[in-house]
Amino acid sequence: MATTDRQATTLALAHALSAAERGLAVLPLSRSKLPALRSPHHDDPAPSPCHGACGRLGHGVYDASSDPDRIRELFAAAPRATGYGIACGLPPHHLIGLDLDVKTGTDSSAALRELALRHLFTIPPTVVVVTPSGGRHLWLSGPPEVVVPNSAGRLAPGIDIRGAGGYLVGPGSRTAQGVYAAAPGTAHLAPAPCPRSLLRLLLPPPRAHHPLPASAGGHGQGLVQFVLAAHEGQRNTRLFWAACRAYEDGIGPALVDPLADAARATGLSEREARATIASAARMTGHRP
Repeated sequence: MATTDRQATTLALAHALSAAERGLAVLPLSRSKLPALRSPHHDDPAPSPCHGACGRLGHGVYDASSDPDRIRELFAAAPRATGYGIACGLPPHHLIGLDLDVKTGTDSSAALRELALRHLFTIPPTVVVVTPSGGRHLWLSGPPEVVVPNSAGRLAPGIDIRGAGGYLVGPGSRTAQGVYAAAPGTAHLAPAPCPRSLLRLLLPPPRAHHPLPASAGGHGQGLVQFVLAAHEGQRNTRLFWAACRAYEDGIGPALVDPLADAARATGLSEREARATIASAARMTGHRP
């Protein structure tokens, strides 16, 4: 590994340990911004949902920790890590991330200002992280009793939300696109409480409950949980795999709505989720 990569790993570990001192749970990331540790279940013939109960490393955001010894163990197992992720939704901050993108051709900052005017809220002074593309991550703190899901573009075009089960790239991380850095004057701040009216917008609207039929059994519930555990970069893959298994096991039609609901909770749109499930049905020789 090149000297510059070793230096990047050392710096990433130092920044991650500093974040942990503030009570933030962290995990090592690669230059692609994905978790740097490969899943221990990658080669399993029939991987089952696992959030780390097996005791091995490589479970993505579920590896995240604020314990210094655990963090050093994670980075020792990921010598090519050049950044770190900060898990959202965990105590003590119950972090919520507003990702204001500039790559979509939309003015996400203007969209947020319009939402603030329309719904009468103000973003308080808080940590702001500038991305290599010129976007911004705003850190907010949520109440412990509220679970904010991940979403992409649901709040407004160009605004993604990082909530429970998601993570933000930490300041000081080096990626293939460049370096993430705290905006001047914000690094010392704690994540500010999320305004109540904004928090209401971040929660999904109530949906009709689709209980799992008795015919789906525990296997069907396991497939739904497998989809719910997906983070960015694996949501469609997990949904497609789970839907294929459901159709192969004869419970595909019964799981269409529960799987679609689970996929929406991870940030996929209804249209994306339904299209992926339909593809799985066709792949396994069934009519969507």
